[in-house]
Amino acid sequence: MSVRSILSRALLITALPTFAFAGSVNPDDVVFKDDVVAVSLTGTAGDPAKGREIFANRKLGNCLACHINADLNEQLFHGEVGPPLDGVADRWEEPELRAIMINSKVVFGDETIMPSFYRLKNGVRTAEKFQGKTILTAEQVEDVIAYLRTLKE
Repeated sequence: MSVRSILSRALLITALPTFAFAGSVNPDDVVFKDDVVAVSLTGTAGDPAKGREIFANRKLGNCLACHINADLNEQLFHGEVGPPLDGVADRWEEPELRAIMINSKVVFGDETIMPSFYRLKNGVRTAEKFQGKTILTAEQVEDVIAYLRTLKE
C-alpha cells in the first residue's frame, strides 16, 4: 500500500466522525417518504420555548400572519388564511408537521400559499436577496415543531 493511499485512508477515517455529526441536513438532502419526514433535521429535539418565539416573530416564522393561535393571544393580528393551530398536535404527528414545515408543497400541493421554510427554492417571485436561502434554519424548524407539539386541545 502506498504512502498516499495510507494518508488518504487516515484522512477519511478522521473525517468520518465529523461528517457523520456535521449538524443539519442540507435542504436538498431531506428525505420525504409518504409525505412525511421522519428524521429530525438536526438530530436533536427542538426547544418549544424558542419555537414559540420564532412562531410569533414577524421577521422569522411569521406564522401568525396566516394562523390563529390562542396560545399567543397577547399578539395582535392573527390571520385566518390557514387553519387555526389550536390543537394542531392532536391532528398531526411530528413527522407530518416536519414535512409541512420543510416543504409544504410536497404535502399540500404546488397551489398552497403556505411557504416552505426549509427549501432553497420558494417560488417564482422570490426577492433576489432571498434566492437560494431557506426561510428558517434546520434548528429553527425543529424548534417550531417542538412548539407546535405543545398545542393540544
